[in-house]
Amino acid sequence: MKIHFFGTCAGTEPMPGRKHVSFAVENDGQLYWFDAGEGCSYTAHLMGLDLMSVRSIFISHSHMDHVGGLGNLLWNIRKLDTLTGKMAGKNIDVFLANEKTWNGIMQLLSQTEGGFKTTFSINRKGISDGIIYNENGLCVKALHNTHLGVPDDGQWMSFSFRIEAEGRSIVFSGDLGAIDDIDPLIDDCDLLLMETGHFKPEDVCNYIKNNNKNVKTLGFIHNGRHILKDAAYELSNAKKILGDRVFIAEDGTTMEI
Repeated sequence: MKIHFFGTCAGTEPMPGRKHVSFAVENDGQLYWFDAGEGCSYTAHLMGLDLMSVRSIFISHSHMDHVGGLGNLLWNIRKLDTLTGKMAGKNIDVFLANEKTWNGIMQLLSQTEGGFKTTFSINRKGISDGIIYNENGLCVKALHNTHLGVPDDGQWMSFSFRIEAEGRSIVFSGDLGAIDDIDPLIDDCDLLLMETGHFKPEDVCNYIKNNNKNVKTLGFIHNGRHILKDAAYELSNAKKILGDRVFIAEDGTTMEI
């Protein structure tokens, strides 16, 4: 597997060199998108990735720093399809818990050129706990978290994900209400992509160390003000706790798992 980072910033005001959170897992030549912050498709295209390879999109929750680029991602896929014709008859599933957000995005797109008519289908799917995707050798398991609080109606609106393919595992925290929200997902995890928009990096490292969590590599994403203020200092502190298995994700970079 490869991971391509398009945006690594939390929901702050615009920051130099960092856009809001978005990345894709590449497996067997296909792209599986996780969150869609501002400019994610722009960054991916300029990195040389083929947007015609997007097969599924998974949105952790509906805050703007996670969905602000979703409409533009779908629009760019359609735009590139008019040039290549590669998408005819294909399907893109968008996993998004909040139906109102989805309806709003599609209403916006319907006002673009040609009424956003496509040669491919786009299907919104809800999210609940458990395996939500298991195709083409890639499996995605969802787990609700408390970032948006406990719902009165029982419908959780914020999720974390565990991605498994080729014998490897990646956990994406999404945004959390508490660090231990993701406990059931991170055992025997090759890579944990953990948000720092709501937690200090050193607190995350101490939690993993003190609770003997089997996380082989820890990457910070959705980076908040501690990292944005002084990334080198925060990385140095994190490495004092967990050693060289810690890194800070950067926009426009790719890594292999």
